Amino acid sequence: MARTLLYNGKIYVARGDFRQAVMIEDGVITAVGGNEELRSMADYVTQCRDLEGRTVIPGLNDTHMHLMQFAQARNQAQIMGATSIDEIVDICRRFAEEHPDRVENGLLAGGWNQDCFTDSQRLPDRHDLDRISSTKPVMLIRACYHISAVNTVLLNMLNVTEDPRFTPTDYGVDENGEPNGILYENGSNTAQNIMAGLTAEGMRQDVFDAMDYCVSRGLTSIQSNDAGSNVMSRQEIFDFFHKIYDSGLGKIRYRHQVCFDSPEEFQDSLENGEYAHRDQLYPKGSLLTLGPLKLFKDGSLGARTALMTDGYVGDRHNHGLEGISCQEMDRFCQLAGEHGVQVATHAIGDEAVRRAIRSFSAGFRDGHNSLRHAVVHCQITDQSILDQLAADDILVYAQPIFLNYDMHIADKLVGSELAATSYAWNTLQQQGVHVSYGTDCPIEDCNPFPNIYMAVTRKDLEGRPEGGYYPQECVDVETAIDAYTLESAYAEFMENEKGRIQPGYLADLVVLDRDIFTVNPDEIKDILPVMTMVDGNVVYKA
Repeated sequence: MARTLLYNGKIYVARGDFRQAVMIEDGVITAVGGNEELRSMADYVTQCRDLEGRTVIPGLNDTHMHLMQFAQARNQAQIMGATSIDEIVDICRRFAEEHPDRVENGLLAGGWNQDCFTDSQRLPDRHDLDRISSTKPVMLIRACYHISAVNTVLLNMLNVTEDPRFTPTDYGVDENGEPNGILYENGSNTAQNIMAGLTAEGMRQDVFDAMDYCVSRGLTSIQSNDAGSNVMSRQEIFDFFHKIYDSGLGKIRYRHQVCFDSPEEFQDSLENGEYAHRDQLYPKGSLLTLGPLKLFKDGSLGARTALMTDGYVGDRHNHGLEGISCQEMDRFCQLAGEHGVQVATHAIGDEAVRRAIRSFSAGFRDGHNSLRHAVVHCQITDQSILDQLAADDILVYAQPIFLNYDMHIADKLVGSELAATSYAWNTLQQQGVHVSYGTDCPIEDCNPFPNIYMAVTRKDLEGRPEGGYYPQECVDVETAIDAYTLESAYAEFMENEKGRIQPGYLADLVVLDRDIFTVNPDEIKDILPVMTMVDGNVVYKA
């Protein structure tokens, strides 16, 4: 029996409740209390660790990210933060020269944002990317991952005007009506599928490196939308993670969020595939679990493709782009309800959130959200939407870190009246909605502490604005930590198993380099773990 005692710490048990020590046996917390009490329980086989007064919180749990895209992005050209198209071209050229093995079959990178350009804020097109390479495919994905630019080589491979997978709304055209290399939503996703297949070499080690980074930042659980996304086929991704976790090499708890192209594909999985055999493939106690069906209702705010009821300020005819139709989403939710599968739906614009709620409600069993369906992002809302989320007990997977960028564009795009009731995490929590936190990594870095900082201060990473952006929606530190731990566990139906440092809970915890409860809130973003434990095992030590 493996026993570990952590003592002489400030251990967060619940709001207002801190203890000095915690005892762990075989991956489970067996006791919390004072130093003397728990040290008296230690025997000669107990491993004792002096915390030296450090603060300990439960392991952090990201409710929505993309681990495999993050793993790829860490080893791609780093174009996030580029201030011009010329800078992007230079970065990509240098990367290709310095890492020829990484671009042997093409160059894929993500993170550009035209709103950060200091000259022209136009979108990069195929002619710009042809300056990177005129012989190999090049694809550069916008920071939101809902728009991308491709070069002429890849555009010719895609054949967007003839391939039935593309519709006219999936790609842009130039003044002559010819495709200009800018792809939107489904068009971008289709191209990502092709490019990911060309550039997926070395993925296994990339994923291990990404896991190492996650635990070094205090994450002990991630809920990741990789299966059915743009890296490998759905079954290849299932097999990929089974091999890692069946061999004992997974060091973080991983929960699948799964996309399907049609209700028929989903039904086949429910009857013959991964979901049909989930109890056998994902036994209780495994670090690898099978989670919700993942749907997309709209695009993104920055790309102006989020689905908006009244359109965008200055462009009221643009209502954004609808992803899945209401009819198709209703069918997905009906199938999910019949087979006991949770649904998590990407919805950013107010109209997208409204329609997602309606589809969820149509698929409720016994009139209740017993399957804990969730809106992912849930950014632009009015008070009626907030009230409906609470009334229907819909979960929200929020990304406070999105405010670092969105606070500078939201009022301009949707108007101050609507912006004032958006990103409304405090109101939602006060109304009883289960709000959990994540980062949508690699859209943002998966480091939880800037995310917590953003929820607590409503300031960007430069400390602006003074007092915070619509500060009535600030939450306190305890609420933010609970959203990242207990509420994230609730989203997995595991709130009685993890998310707290209490007897009977899994021994997933993080030791911090400073006291998150007493530091100046502006310092929260800079906090780093000094030790991370998963299942009672140390998986990271500074």
